[in-house]
Amino acid sequence: MRRTVQVGLSMLAVLVLFAGAVGTASAHSGTTYLKVKDAHAAKPHRGSNLSYHGGAIESAVKVYIVWWGPQWSGSGFSTGGYSSGQAQTYVSNFFANVGGSPWANSTTQYCQGVASGTTQCGSAGIHPTNPAGELGGTWNDTSAVPTSPTQSQIAAEASTLAAHFGGVNTTANYMVFTPTGHSESGFGTQWCAYHSSSGNLSFSYIPYQPDAGASCGMNFVNASDNAYGNGFFDGFSIVGGHEYGETITDPYPNSGWLDSRGAENGDKCAWISSGQGAASNIGLAGNSYAVQSLWSNAFNGGAGGCVLSY
Repeated sequence: MRRTVQVGLSMLAVLVLFAGAVGTASAHSGTTYLKVKDAHAAKPHRGSNLSYHGGAIESAVKVYIVWWGPQWSGSGFSTGGYSSGQAQTYVSNFFANVGGSPWANSTTQYCQGVASGTTQCGSAGIHPTNPAGELGGTWNDTSAVPTSPTQSQIAAEASTLAAHFGGVNTTANYMVFTPTGHSESGFGTQWCAYHSSSGNLSFSYIPYQPDAGASCGMNFVNASDNAYGNGFFDGFSIVGGHEYGETITDPYPNSGWLDSRGAENGDKCAWISSGQGAASNIGLAGNSYAVQSLWSNAFNGGAGGCVLSY
């Protein structure tokens, strides 16, 4: 009888410890996906404002990019008449100059360190500052990238990226870009990109967006292509900007700013093609980039809405 009780208590202790471990992990283990255009259009998330869920925001944003795979090095690869080098230039210039822009400024209204359930921070708490010069660095990791990497492999590569730039910065978004033909299962058919976290590391995964065509934003704003890549590369700035904005306000998914349905500031305004909040070009350092709008609780007298500037 004593042995049975001891075994039972031991099992109970293991279950308690396991439950505690799961609870701790789940606080920083969510993943939020940007659905492909047609799937998201069927379930718009506009409506109620975002509210604070007790977690962190990114106050002094930095972006680090890894171009994972040997395909990005040397002469690289080409798709649709554009080189991988042109894609890298387009993406790098976007993130080098988006900080300090009116488009990114809507994130500054959100905060941490206030009561859960807060919808308007005012001057309370710690806010994102929308600084200029947010791109902390880019790196080509020439190690082999699987044809269909798993999320665990993406997270490991984000960790490698953080280590390359001196360790995890908790106000940074570590962005993993994979080359054409090498994307996680579900890309282009179910989703375009996602952001997640591993411990205190916040990261985003951006597959090669042109591989998904119109489903992930190609020509969504610019119907014709130009030499810089506007049109063909629209998806990179729309989708990359979506994950960037969401990571600032919810770096450890589902613990920052969300609405009652679990949508973040990017989700609520994704793939709007006309009317208030419709995707459009913004100018950054002499170039144009297609972006979606981001949700602003402050818009429309506090009723909220999708905005391209703030």
